[in-house]
Amino acid sequence: MTLAASRLRPVDAAELPDYPLGPEDDLNGHYFMTWYHREWLNSEMRLKGTEECRALYFDLICLSQDQKPVGTLPDDPEQLAKLLAVDVARLRRLSEMEYGPLHHWQPCRCGDQIRLMHGRVTAMVLEALSRKHDNRARNEAANAAKRRQRLRSAVAGLHPELAQNDAAILWMDDWLVEQGCGYRGSTWVERALAAWSSHMFDVNRAARARD
Repeated sequence: MTLAASRLRPVDAAELPDYPLGPEDDLNGHYFMTWYHREWLNSEMRLKGTEECRALYFDLICLSQDQKPVGTLPDDPEQLAKLLAVDVARLRRLSEMEYGPLHHWQPCRCGDQIRLMHGRVTAMVLEALSRKHDNRARNEAANAAKRRQRLRSAVAGLHPELAQNDAAILWMDDWLVEQGCGYRGSTWVERALAAWSSHMFDVNRAARARD
């Protein structure tokens, strides 16, 4: 039985909730966490927990941000005690309290492991991952736009009329990405122009064949 469930009946692993994230989901480069301070200030944990329990509770939330999967904790008193730098026997005693350090932490399945999760922490992590993915998507879109604008300028020096063709620029940009081209020098731009010409020849030939 876990520390978090020490006053409850043992449960079968099959009955435990599945954690929604895996070890591949991380918050690398994320140096802060969203903390809803008004919610915390009015929570039962803060109003009824002892000073020590509240401090350890908050530490565990912070520690969970660097665990795998992110937002979880080990289901092991000794590991938790080492993470918190406290005596394991003391942690066990504090966790027997109604508002102990593991208040609202519960066992969950993480693949073939049993770990601890906290509903509010899980929501915080999911929100942070969503923001991370949104930021990445925005950055990738901005980078792609700049990359295509540079390509358009390079094409304009060789074929001004084609540089006005948005479909051609998009196609050549995709082609260069597929070729793994890093630096788009004049040689690569000329190759992209030749590939576009071949592509359009094949498209027109197929269209004539259908007619």
